[in-house]
Amino acid sequence: MFEIKNISMIYDMDTDEKMYALNGIDLKLPDKGLVGIIGPSGSGKSTLMYCLSTLKKPTEGSIKYNGRDLTSISDKEREKLRREEFGFIFQKHYLVPYMSAMDNVLVAATKNDRETAEKVAGFLKALGLSEREFGKRPAKLSGGQCQRTAIARAMINDPKVIFADEPTASLDHENAFNVMRILKEYSKDRLVLVVTHDRSILTDVDMTVEIWDGSISKASAEI
Repeated sequence: MFEIKNISMIYDMDTDEKMYALNGIDLKLPDKGLVGIIGPSGSGKSTLMYCLSTLKKPTEGSIKYNGRDLTSISDKEREKLRREEFGFIFQKHYLVPYMSAMDNVLVAATKNDRETAEKVAGFLKALGLSEREFGKRPAKLSGGQCQRTAIARAMINDPKVIFADEPTASLDHENAFNVMRILKEYSKDRLVLVVTHDRSILTDVDMTVEIWDGSISKASAEI
C-alpha cells in the first residue's frame, strides 16, 4: 500500500547546519495490519506519519500509496484522500467543545441516519463509554473519555488507513490495552499505523518500525 523511497524532511534549509527530521528513509508497508512506529521524543516518528498521511510534504524523496505518488498530487487531491480513505487520531483529541460525545463522532460521518447513530453508539460502548456519557460535552468528560471519543470519530467512516499518533498517551493501562485491542481488530482488513514511545502497547503488532535520529534503525514483521 505504501512504498517510501529516500524521503527526507529538512528544516533550516537556508542555514549551513540543516536539521534533518527524517534522513533518507526507505520503507514498504503492508496493505493491512497493525504497524507500530516507535522511537524516543524527537526521533522523527510523528514526522514520518504526517508525511505518509499528506499532512506534511517531505523535502526529498517519494511516497507511493496504491501506486500514486503523494508528493506530486494537488492539494485538492490530498484533501479528498484524507476525507475518503484516511482516519486520524492525535495526541490531543480536538473535539468540538459545544458538541456531545455522540455528536462529535457523528459530525465526521459521511451519513447521518439511524444506522450511523447506532454504529457510533457501538463504537463508544466498545471503547468504554457508558450511554450516560454519550450526551456529555468534552468539558464534562475525562481526558481519557475524550480521547476514546476521538478514536471512535477516526473509525466512523471505515477508512482504509488509520494514523494514530500516541493514541493511548492519556489513558490508563487497562483502557490503553483495550484501545489497542480494538485497533488490532480493525487492522484485520485495513492498515493501522500507531506512533508511540511506549513499547508495552505494541505486544500484538504485525510489524514494528524503530526510528532513531530521523533514520530507521530497524523494521521487522512479527512472526
